[in-house]
Amino acid sequence: MSDAVDLLIHARWVIPVEPAGLTLERHTVALCGERIAAVLPQDDARRRYPNVPAVELPGHALIPGLVNLHTHAAMTLMRGIADDLPLMRWLQEAVWPAESRHVSAAFVRDGTLLAATEMLRGGITTCNDMYFHPEAAADAYDQAGMRAMLGMVVLDFPTPYAHDADDYLRKGLAVRDRWRDHPRIGFTLAPHAPYTVSDDALARIAALADEIDVPVHMHVHETAGEISDALARHGVRPLLRLQRLGLLGPGFIAVHAVHADATDIDLLARHGCSVAHCPTSNMKLASGIAPVERLLAAGINTGLGTDGAASNNRLDMFAEMRQAALLAKVASGDATAVPAHVALRMATLDGARALGLGERIGSIGAGKLADLCAVNLATLETQPCFDPVSHLVYAVGREHVSHVWVGGRCVLDKGKPLLHGHDNELLRLAAVWQTKLVN
Repeated sequence: MSDAVDLLIHARWVIPVEPAGLTLERHTVALCGERIAAVLPQDDARRRYPNVPAVELPGHALIPGLVNLHTHAAMTLMRGIADDLPLMRWLQEAVWPAESRHVSAAFVRDGTLLAATEMLRGGITTCNDMYFHPEAAADAYDQAGMRAMLGMVVLDFPTPYAHDADDYLRKGLAVRDRWRDHPRIGFTLAPHAPYTVSDDALARIAALADEIDVPVHMHVHETAGEISDALARHGVRPLLRLQRLGLLGPGFIAVHAVHADATDIDLLARHGCSVAHCPTSNMKLASGIAPVERLLAAGINTGLGTDGAASNNRLDMFAEMRQAALLAKVASGDATAVPAHVALRMATLDGARALGLGERIGSIGAGKLADLCAVNLATLETQPCFDPVSHLVYAVGREHVSHVWVGGRCVLDKGKPLLHGHDNELLRLAAVWQTKLVN
């Protein structure tokens, strides 16, 4: 236990996530700079560090910062632009045409700043983003004080951002080189989906991922139509095609995996892949219900994601935890499937592990980065409280988040973001882009 401490956080409950199932009552998390120095009983902390500044959270649960394993942050500017459509109509009739007309570095910077503020207010300290103009997104996350992994997007067809797969990779790698030493910004390779990227490009991505040691983040097995089209075009299901091209491995994040059958699950498990489960988006687009209980039973690391605000329409990980737990129960017919502690782990440590960050974030323990979220459980709608983890998954909303720290730095204090402009400025940016998008 370190004696070098510069902040104490006294909480009614500390939920460390690891060890699994543990709830610590009336404990303190002691911070030294960007890291956690110790977790100890409050009485011991007050005796040991009598002159250290303290934050008092007498009715709160302190949890690791939430990890949003899949989103398209800039698409927050397209929230509600096209609702109640299936995936391919949603993409082809609404999203792709809007992107071709409006996506720019300014669009991405403004949309990402709006999204980062929404996420931080909901206790999300890290997100795994996939969108164009990653440098503009990096600027926004840096301004907001958030941790982010940015996808180097790859498609075979041209967009206003890039012309072909080589151009996407060249631009993405250049941004990674410029930001590679930033303490909160990291990168993934992000081929969009098996149906939008060719074999040649996917094989290059697999080799590059090994060379530069970054995760691969990709939509896969999202709809039944994707599977049938792949069988007609390639003669195999998408995951088997990706395995043959060398993409599957511990750094591969399969986004959605809604239509993963027993063979697909075996492939994911044997190669040590992770899954980003996005329950709300999957329901809204009628893509289906991912077989989460079977993924977990197979030992597949499974985190949670919101997807983008254009297909959710919230960046709310408390909602995703609740949906993931409830959907698993109704889909399996087993009320014990995805209990509350498992849902919380999926939203924290499992997401961190998928990104290769599990040794740094995702749980509360000495030596880890101090990415923390305080949730107020002393409200009328959260009383009585027999089990704080049950309330975190089944009762509270993101409006109960009071404080957030990223790397030991307070970025949300009593619900107020501290590191960037006022709400009025964000509202003005949103209004400007709404006017542009409807014209």
